[in-house]
Amino acid sequence: MRKPIRSALGIAAVTVAVASLAACSSTAPGAPGVTEEPSGKVIFWSPLANMDLVAEAFNDSQDDIEVVFEAIPSGADGYAKLSTAIGAGNAPDVATIEYFALPEFVSSDRLASLDDYVADETLDKFSDISKSLVQFGGDTWALPYDAPPMMIWYRQDLLEAAGVDIPTTWDEFEEAGKAVLEKTGSYLASFNANESSWFAGLAWQNGGQWFSAGEDSWTVGIDDPATQEVADLWQRMLDEGIVKAVPSFTDEWTADMVEGNAAGVIGASWSANSIYNRVKDAGQEGLWIAAELPSWGNDIAPLYGGSTFAVPKTSENPAAAAKFIEFLTTDPAAIEARGDIGYAYLAASELTAVSKASAVNSSWFGNDIWSVFDEAAAGEANDWQWGPNFGITSSAMQETMTAVGPGGDLSVDLDEIQAKTVDGLKDTGLSVE
Repeated sequence: MRKPIRSALGIAAVTVAVASLAACSSTAPGAPGVTEEPSGKVIFWSPLANMDLVAEAFNDSQDDIEVVFEAIPSGADGYAKLSTAIGAGNAPDVATIEYFALPEFVSSDRLASLDDYVADETLDKFSDISKSLVQFGGDTWALPYDAPPMMIWYRQDLLEAAGVDIPTTWDEFEEAGKAVLEKTGSYLASFNANESSWFAGLAWQNGGQWFSAGEDSWTVGIDDPATQEVADLWQRMLDEGIVKAVPSFTDEWTADMVEGNAAGVIGASWSANSIYNRVKDAGQEGLWIAAELPSWGNDIAPLYGGSTFAVPKTSENPAAAAKFIEFLTTDPAAIEARGDIGYAYLAASELTAVSKASAVNSSWFGNDIWSVFDEAAAGEANDWQWGPNFGITSSAMQETMTAVGPGGDLSVDLDEIQAKTVDGLKDTGLSVE
């Protein structure tokens, strides 16, 4: 198992968090230092759909632990509520935290390390890329739930009308976009300035390294050469009209799919649900197909989205919480209990078959989308790290890229985002080069 770099969150923060864990006395059987079977009440917060059903299934499966579920908002509002609760000492025992947000919770000493509660056999069930995003400083701070590969969805009929095959490289993608625009009037993909992790994934795929941490300070490289190359490509395609700047999940974005103005969508495995729900009544059954991202010539496989389950450091029952997290992330019964929740590609790959069985509309698409998910997820992680406070970067990106479009300069935008990120991180007290 590839060990993550020790410097991922800074020695001081990791040391404090590990020290706080040492005061806990009970661990789960099968994990290091096992003492007794965990029991008691576990409070579970999550914004994910149908997690109340999963909690109920766990409670029905055993008598030692009672999980009490509470739905909370997604995104910034949910994280603010969780942070406040941890500070006040009334946080849940288990919380859902997305990959990009996890480093901030760890570096600010708000989570418990799971290494004394989770056996190596459990960790071995997860993909390398998902483990690399939850392990920092040699410790495991959460268990990964899903690991959605970034990929692309095409209108196969519009590609055929333009006489082009599925692009395998970004050069081919640009040429295909020109042909699709000329022959059909449709654009090949949208530039989604409202989704910070979307552009981050594109940079990740080209080998970008936005954040790295040394012993004493962070290095920020949002304007690194790999990301500049991505920006140059997309600015050129925007200028040529073969891609369109439009926020994802908006009425305009949806209308472009429904009306055939969009010949493709760059998203993830979960985009299957989004596309189906938007165009299922537009006579497009069998027209949308899944494909891997065009390549830059490497084998890097970025994730787009994805969640983890973590234990706040204030939990009074971390052993029971860890046992519930293990159920959430590795037990087929947990996936079955959620039902049809939309094409979850799971970090524990052996559970993907269960998720596939629950996705009742897979046959609506024009190819075997699940085999494409496997292919898109088969690359390397490239040691990508999310920053110690990605919210600062996300805000800077959305402020700066809102006006992106033909005639703009994404390279200049990256310089501005870099500067805002560095200044923002310094304002939080972090040392940044």
